[in-house]
Amino acid sequence: MDTATFVYDGDCAFCTTCARFAERRIPGPATIVPWQFADLAALGLTVDECEQAVQWVGTDGRRAAGPDAIALLLRGSSRLWRTAGRVLQFRPVRAVAWPVYRWVAANRHRMPGGTAACSLPQATRERLYGAPPAGSAN
Repeated sequence: MDTATFVYDGDCAFCTTCARFAERRIPGPATIVPWQFADLAALGLTVDECEQAVQWVGTDGRRAAGPDAIALLLRGSSRLWRTAGRVLQFRPVRAVAWPVYRWVAANRHRMPGGTAACSLPQATRERLYGAPPAGSAN
């Protein structure tokens, strides 16, 4: 793999807004892609993992999820963002980051830009709204 990959839930408006922010404001070598359009098998990821948290797959195959994935995304960027990534990986901060991440993930449909569909598991979304677009690797 030539570049690291950061995978998020493209069906969630809140997640998509955050990913777009990262693409615009956090320069780095990572490809940021919704899991619905990613080759999950090639990345070594499952739908369940991607529904639970954002995912990071490094060029060396190293994987991380949730705030650990966010920290690695930040660490591949400019000095300011690298510093934020290091802080996020600092053990006391990391201990708080995971519960906060889980709370945000569980309530993302209530976040600015979130929609009711953000709170539904993929199987339910497919049943209600149809399968992901053709060409996605799921």
